[in-house]
Amino acid sequence: MGKMAAAVGSVATLAVQPGEDAFRKLFRFYRQSRPGTADLEGVIDFSVSHAARCTGPGAPKVVKSQLNLSSVSDHDALRAGLEPVSKWQAYGLQGYPGFIFISNPFLPGYQWHWVKQCLKLYSRKPNVCNLDKHMTKEETQDLWEQSKEFLRCKEVNKRRPRSLLEKLRWVTLGYHYNWDNKRYSADHYTPFPSDLAFLSEQVAAACGFQGFRAEAGILNYYRLDSTLGIHVDRSELDHSRPLLSFSFGQSAIFLLGGLKRDEAPTPMFMHSGDIMVMSGFSRLVNHAVPRVLPSPEGESLPGCLRTPLPADLPRDSVVDPCSVEDWQVCASYLKTARVNMTVRQVLAVGQDFPLEPMEENKRDIATEGSCHLDDDNSQVKRARLNPDC
Repeated sequence: MGKMAAAVGSVATLAVQPGEDAFRKLFRFYRQSRPGTADLEGVIDFSVSHAARCTGPGAPKVVKSQLNLSSVSDHDALRAGLEPVSKWQAYGLQGYPGFIFISNPFLPGYQWHWVKQCLKLYSRKPNVCNLDKHMTKEETQDLWEQSKEFLRCKEVNKRRPRSLLEKLRWVTLGYHYNWDNKRYSADHYTPFPSDLAFLSEQVAAACGFQGFRAEAGILNYYRLDSTLGIHVDRSELDHSRPLLSFSFGQSAIFLLGGLKRDEAPTPMFMHSGDIMVMSGFSRLVNHAVPRVLPSPEGESLPGCLRTPLPADLPRDSVVDPCSVEDWQVCASYLKTARVNMTVRQVLAVGQDFPLEPMEENKRDIATEGSCHLDDDNSQVKRARLNPDC
């Protein structure tokens, strides 16, 4: 315990000056952190026992979160590939009202569907992605088909050029987020995926948000050198509804801060299958991802992704079968990557988008969102991370 306290203390000394950007200092510390060293001993790990989860003095206390067990039937949970809600391990943090962390509630094998959807289906047109700025719609129509053979041969030829899927950084769903003006609008919309909407509705209902409507999604595709800049998700017009975050693939460090940047954030691990729900006070706090962590076993998948999706699925399941060939592509991709889905309700019931000048509606939504997800080896280096992405 003394060793752990020392590690936490060394992190705390990074932000001591009043008014200083404590979040930025911690972001830089964890971006340069070394896995397997004392650098990460102050990071909360919700996947381990309570005794091992302690992070030393000054860290917020981990508490159990109460879920609404009657709001989601076991059958509806199964349809989405989830364990019965009564089996979910859900936690909160003192000082962060509205924050719920659910440690991998997915049934064995069912993460395969959601990974495949992110790579094969959700990346297709008419959805919008970062590659649209530099390529034609025909060239980005089906990134999966253009990339699958490259990824299948990844182990054989590691010097090959990167596939389009490996160059993918973000995809937007439903109401498409405009990275230029940081807004949504009624005329930039495509149908939201029904399977992801159903999954989101079950998770939201279990957390006390019955009637949640999945209207917009931002999918982030991380390489091992990617980071997610410090930001607040404030563009949705209805902040009373939660933001849902689903993680798949390699683990990452997530920083949960306060309303101001001079408040030091709380670090925690996000593992494959973990879900975060941010509502109330926690809906509008600063947060970021400074580090994606390589597998300690080299290029390999997390254990929860090594179990295949069952062949016998419920007749009314929103989960589709996943072929061996498709999973080979997904597994090759995820050995050095992480995928995150965030789902939001944009409008309150009965609410409409405000009227905007005609010129504003004509802006191109296919602008690359690199301020939101950065790579260390990107061609254009940003002087600073955009805090309002």
